[in-house]
Amino acid sequence: MKKSQDRDHLEAMFENTLWRSRWAVLAAVLCSLISALLMFYVATVDTFYTLVDLASYASLEDGYLRETMRSQSVAQLVEVIDVFLLAIVLLIFGLGLYELYISKIDHAYSSESARHLLSINSLDDLKSRLGKVIMMILIVKFFELAIGMDIDDIFDLLMFAGGILLSGIALYVTELASRKTKV
Repeated sequence: MKKSQDRDHLEAMFENTLWRSRWAVLAAVLCSLISALLMFYVATVDTFYTLVDLASYASLEDGYLRETMRSQSVAQLVEVIDVFLLAIVLLIFGLGLYELYISKIDHAYSSESARHLLSINSLDDLKSRLGKVIMMILIVKFFELAIGMDIDDIFDLLMFAGGILLSGIALYVTELASRKTKV
């Protein structure tokens, strides 16, 4: 009888230690949130300087200079969108890990508008949300590359059209998968 009690006590202590080890996830949560805040900062600073550069846009009289500035500004703003999306990925990842391994975030469920943002019940939910945002990052990156693309012949045009088609299909499939998991 004593041997069984010792084994039960040892098992309970081990399981308690295992359960408490989930707090190690806080390192990933904090690093993810800090990284997200840094990416928001980087994107905000980039936006500010892009707007400062654009302040002189109207005063440019040379059409070539204006066109060059326009293309550079659009490319910079697309990069800013990319960085904001990366910040969102990091934020979702950090909050999702916290919800899955530590505790539900009570404030996230206090309003109807915020309730759907964090309803992460499994790793699959977290992967799905991250996958959607990563898909958007890839599409924005494609758009960024497309802005600077030189289309010199029919092959370039077909490759560009194929990229657009594949991006559309990827979005469609992602949306279909999202709707199936909600049903």
